[in-house]
Amino acid sequence: MLRRFRWVVPYLFLIPGGLWLLAFFVVPMVIMASVSLQTGSLGTGYQMTWNFGVYPAAINQFSTQFLRSFEYGFIVTILTLLIGYPMAYTIAFRGGRAKNILLLLVILPFFTSFIIRTLAWKLILADEGFVLGTLKSWHLLPEGFGLIATPISVISGLVYNFLPFMVLPLYVAIEKVDHRLVEAATDLYASRMQAFLRVTLPLSMPGVFAGSLLTFIPAVGDYVNALILGSRSTRMIGNVIQDLFLNFNDFPRAAALGFVLMAAILLMVALYARLIGAEELTSG
Repeated sequence: MLRRFRWVVPYLFLIPGGLWLLAFFVVPMVIMASVSLQTGSLGTGYQMTWNFGVYPAAINQFSTQFLRSFEYGFIVTILTLLIGYPMAYTIAFRGGRAKNILLLLVILPFFTSFIIRTLAWKLILADEGFVLGTLKSWHLLPEGFGLIATPISVISGLVYNFLPFMVLPLYVAIEKVDHRLVEAATDLYASRMQAFLRVTLPLSMPGVFAGSLLTFIPAVGDYVNALILGSRSTRMIGNVIQDLFLNFNDFPRAAALGFVLMAAILLMVALYARLIGAEELTSG
């Protein structure tokens, strides 16, 4: 009996995770879908009216916040990639015995609360803080110069908070690259830059893909950095959803915006995966 149904055993291990996703993801999503199609108020109660018009109305009303969120997400993803790839490359190829210590330094910020890290970043970027205050005292910046409540401060906080999500997948991918392939490329008269572009970079593309997703998705939906480091002119769609849920009790519009955001992110991810050939990356 066991030998005959041995093929079932691997699927049994999926049951705990499947039940967890069913209870804490699928069921809440169904409830949210139901809420988005209701009308009413918190005082009078909500009734199912199949109000699909809430979706285009919410998109038109908060299109600026949607576009701003995706703009910040793209910028943060590119910046973390530009900063994180040299870090991951150095740790993987030049880290030596210090690899574990360097990786610990990368994930060390995770030992502190996300909000505390963002508040600390606010102190760093303060008008009279350590950085700007010092530069102003050296007369390198004008007295009225400031970064808080600007897109630069929000993007800086997002880059700082999500940089480890880019570095770790890149390190795993680069660390798997066979050094003998790079040496073979140099033996065939390729320069170091050519060996990197034709050997190391293509072989590390799975890490680029994974790191980009792990950075882009939470960056687009984040609201903490825009709330602490930004202003009304830098509000993201996450801030709008938070206000609609917690401050205005407008559950249908908040749920509709959440679904639109999720659908837009899924579409972006699908296009990105098709663009870089994610199936070939995973199969390779």
